[in-house]
Amino acid sequence: MGVSGVFYKKGVWTVIKLFKSLIEPAQNYLSENDNLIAPAAVHGFLAATSNTPLLIITTSTRHAEELSQEISSWIGKDLVVNFPAWETLPHERLSPKADTVTARFKALNKISDQKVRVIVCSVRALLQPIIANDLNTSIIKIQQGLNLHMQELMNQLIRFGFLRSDLVERRGDFAVRGGILDIFPADQDHPIRIDFFGDEIEELSYFSISDQRSLEKIKVEVSIYPCREMLIDEKLKQKARTLGKDFPEIKDLTEKICEGILFEGMESLAAGLVDDFKSITDYLSPSTQIWLIDEPRIKSRAIDLLQTNNEFLQAAWSTVAWSDSKKIEAPIELSNKLKIGGFYELDYIKQQAEKKKLLLRTLNLYSSDPADKELDFLDEIESYANKYEKAILDIKSWKKQGYVVVFTAAATGILQRFSEVLNSSEIANQQISEFDQSINNELIWLIKSDIHHGFISSKYKFVLLTDKDLSGQKSSDKDLARMPSKRRKAIDPLQLNSGDYVVHEQHGVGRYLELITRTTNGASREYLVIEYAPSKRGHPADRIFVPTDTLEQVTKYVGGESPTLHKIGGSDWQSSKRKARKAVKQIAAELIRLYAARMSAPGFAFSVDTTWQKELENSFPFVETVDQQATIDEVKRDMEKPNPMDRIVCGDVGYGKTEIAVRAAFKAVQDGKQVAILVPTTLLVQQHFNTFSTRYSGFPIRLAALSRFNTVRESKEIISNLKSGVVDVVIGTHRLLSKDVEFRDLGLLVVDEEQRFGVEHKEELKKARTNVDVLSMSATPIPRTLEMAITGIREMSNITTPPEERHPVLTYVGPYDDKQVSAAIHRELLRDGQVFYIHNRVESIELVSEKIKSLVPGIKIGIAHGQMNEKLLEDVILAFWNREYDLLLCTTIIESGIDIPNANTLIVDRSDLFGLSQLHQLRGRVGRSRERAYAYFLYPTEQPISELAHDRLTTIATNTDLGAGMQVALKDLEIRGAGNLLGGEQSGHIAEVGFDLYMRMVADAVDEFKSGYFEDKPKKQDCKIELPLDAHLPTDYVDSERLRLDIYRRLADAASYEVLTEIEEELVDRFGPLPMPARELIAVASLRLLAKNLEIADISMVGKNLRLSPVALAESGQIKLSRLYPGSIYKNASQTLLVSRPTTANWIDSPKVGNTSTLTWVNEVITNLIRPNNKISSH
Repeated sequence: MGVSGVFYKKGVWTVIKLFKSLIEPAQNYLSENDNLIAPAAVHGFLAATSNTPLLIITTSTRHAEELSQEISSWIGKDLVVNFPAWETLPHERLSPKADTVTARFKALNKISDQKVRVIVCSVRALLQPIIANDLNTSIIKIQQGLNLHMQELMNQLIRFGFLRSDLVERRGDFAVRGGILDIFPADQDHPIRIDFFGDEIEELSYFSISDQRSLEKIKVEVSIYPCREMLIDEKLKQKARTLGKDFPEIKDLTEKICEGILFEGMESLAAGLVDDFKSITDYLSPSTQIWLIDEPRIKSRAIDLLQTNNEFLQAAWSTVAWSDSKKIEAPIELSNKLKIGGFYELDYIKQQAEKKKLLLRTLNLYSSDPADKELDFLDEIESYANKYEKAILDIKSWKKQGYVVVFTAAATGILQRFSEVLNSSEIANQQISEFDQSINNELIWLIKSDIHHGFISSKYKFVLLTDKDLSGQKSSDKDLARMPSKRRKAIDPLQLNSGDYVVHEQHGVGRYLELITRTTNGASREYLVIEYAPSKRGHPADRIFVPTDTLEQVTKYVGGESPTLHKIGGSDWQSSKRKARKAVKQIAAELIRLYAARMSAPGFAFSVDTTWQKELENSFPFVETVDQQATIDEVKRDMEKPNPMDRIVCGDVGYGKTEIAVRAAFKAVQDGKQVAILVPTTLLVQQHFNTFSTRYSGFPIRLAALSRFNTVRESKEIISNLKSGVVDVVIGTHRLLSKDVEFRDLGLLVVDEEQRFGVEHKEELKKARTNVDVLSMSATPIPRTLEMAITGIREMSNITTPPEERHPVLTYVGPYDDKQVSAAIHRELLRDGQVFYIHNRVESIELVSEKIKSLVPGIKIGIAHGQMNEKLLEDVILAFWNREYDLLLCTTIIESGIDIPNANTLIVDRSDLFGLSQLHQLRGRVGRSRERAYAYFLYPTEQPISELAHDRLTTIATNTDLGAGMQVALKDLEIRGAGNLLGGEQSGHIAEVGFDLYMRMVADAVDEFKSGYFEDKPKKQDCKIELPLDAHLPTDYVDSERLRLDIYRRLADAASYEVLTEIEEELVDRFGPLPMPARELIAVASLRLLAKNLEIADISMVGKNLRLSPVALAESGQIKLSRLYPGSIYKNASQTLLVSRPTTANWIDSPKVGNTSTLTWVNEVITNLIRPNNKISSH
């Protein structure tokens, strides 16, 4: 049985071709045995050699993903498909994610077209009933030049479960504006913009989420798959009506379906609404074999799944985040009443397979039946755990014995580096990209692939070695290097809801009511209506109308709970502002002193990037997020300057700060300097040490970890090595600050989790850091530019982009219930995860542990609290980190910086006793990986909880989004007030003027100090333009209020003509060609820029005259004025200029002033009269 056309299409070379000598023995083994036994590393290879199509069942989702990547490397991506399971259980009121559903539809389409050879799925995906949709109608194909009714496409998208919004921000959104339709299909990296011309698609292009601008054009056909598996059509609505009659308790849900409204968790009704459920076996072609990998575990998994699902049913529990408006409802036991739609049993699937005559085989790691024959000619390779010398020796001895040796890694950087290592040991090697050449044993062959672990065959003299075998890591859980979701320069529309507090720079704190359009003198503009306190007692509230072109004066108020409204024209606002400004001056002066001292200190200028640096960066397994890349560049630029760097990087946990440190440290070492990395806990020392070791593997860099885990001898050795310069990078706790630690040549100090170090530590550091480059990293609770006194004037970088695959934590708040707790723990254990259980009472913690053991027999529990000896504590947490425990029962000690990506369920006992920031921090411990994370905040049933606790819990339940930058931060600040963060003196002022304005004052004061003058007048020159023009964004052009506000805001903020041109291009790109009023709007904005440059504060039409003030007009100018514009007046005292407008109705210029020529004329007046005196260049 030779190598037939099974493996590869013509012209596609795949890795498997290199292994010709092993293919035949592997195929013989497959044909001679029913049940297979082979080491895990060989499973992918065996599947790749099979002659028949396969369905491979694994124990967990993660395993399925890894195996499908591996088989794709062997036989090519097109022939392998991974069929994912829902990450929710059928009875949960939660919907699976859009990208899961899309991936399932895509997979089923490929399978039913019989285009794939290997399907990989987890046991969960195998047992989960598939709603039998017609695959032909559940796909939309679009292409440039296609004839398609826009309305038809919209109806299709709604049926597919896409949500219509005004701005496409997440997968599964679509937005319509005029003839443009934006859509974000769940399987694309970027959303797609469809431009219609009549009923024809004129062009398709990708666009970026952050600034909504088009990227590249799409020339190929694009397929759009549904985001929901339960597609609502007439038949389904009909069934929903009858179901509502049968079960009145769910009538409100069935009615939504009848109206075609999608809601979270509608799939839990599937059992009553869908006629036909299938399983994946129904889609397979008759020749397919089903392989169960690790069958004993698959069996126990299948039983666990059914049990956990039933537990969720019994724990009558609202899976809707808790708030007053929603009643707590028991999950609907429809599946039980109607007996379909729950998970299938494994035996049922086996029977189905037998009916269809599909062959079932097991592939186990060890034999349970003496008759089974093991695969004997391939063995796993023992891990080298970073011992490169040993690996090189082995490779040499293999070569002597005439073995063929192949090395593979997923990143090109690692391959190049390994090639250098081999060259330095004088071993000939070659990289292969075309797999059609024959390979022999003279060279070592290097290939790029996703194969996780290698194997060796002494019988056929063949070795496959992978980078993971060398580094000895478990393969990382991190995959999917996709583009990050939110980006900088993002369009983050100012979301003003009616009733929000805002701060107007001139008038103080008011309440925003609405956005309205008013027409005066035949010209219409939009205004924000803001309400202020009444000027007299008992009178109605005063209102002001803020024209949208001066929107930069308005910011959202963030400060205390609810501020008092100011009176218009009252003195209290002015005095608050004055006080704040005075306080700010003092802070600024202090900051400037620090800054000057730093700028004058001599530092070390590091050299430009080396080739090694580039190699290290290429081996980073993810796509850098945009702001991560920007930060890396900033840090490098700082290091290359001659004065010492002092930069702080802020970003939420898991947003990629460590990688920045890895690169900066590497850069410093390239110049022969040493690097010290200071972290707050021993656990983080371990964590960073592991990260740095893997990233630096293969480079000649000596790492050391200094903490309480070292024995005295080790510590001594490390300290002497630091002094002699043997160690390049040291990672340690405050132990690094002790007197006995000396460096030979320290070049960079990295401080991680800066907010955790006390004042005295910082003093120690300051002594160390006078001329050393310092990089601090912090995950401050407020990810806003806190260029505050706490940081000294530092350069600041913000990372606001979450990694792509993070999901908000699903948060439950409710009374404590045993069944619920055990169901939650079981669900996490089902997916090989771990659980945090917070119980904040040390004295009763043992009892709780016993109780959990009785609820979940056989669970391994680790206990951690602050009263334990430190060594013990670290041991427990480390063991938890190494997955030795299933559940960590602890006090709030874990609140700070432990990163355990595998723990994704958090249960908090007595959550009514915690503060909000604590709840928020605790919730941040889970949801670090791609898995869905759950947080349960429980309170006791027997006693009522306080009003305040109730508020806190409601807040935490409603704000579950990912650190979605501003919103969460602002919320956080509102709840805690900004006081404690900024020291006592500032907090009062912040509450009075609001956080944003305060930050702006600090920045302005610092700028003024830097430029050496200091004045009391606000630096922002404001300019009021009242001209009879139609300058606004028509609602039929931009229909959403928040988008209009955003554009007005950016036009008002624009500081140069370039910015205006950019905004103009963007509008055309996003909303189509500009209508007249929008063009006028941009022209007015550019007039304002000109006026601000010339310091004109008022441009308005008074009767037939144009009024400009203040204007200093010289004699010559006044003469010119009367010559050019007869009848004009210049008032010297008030510096006001009244220019009369020529009234002769020439045939172009109609007598009405309201046409475009007004602007041209005003521009001309300003240029003729004022411009020559003020030499200001501009467009």
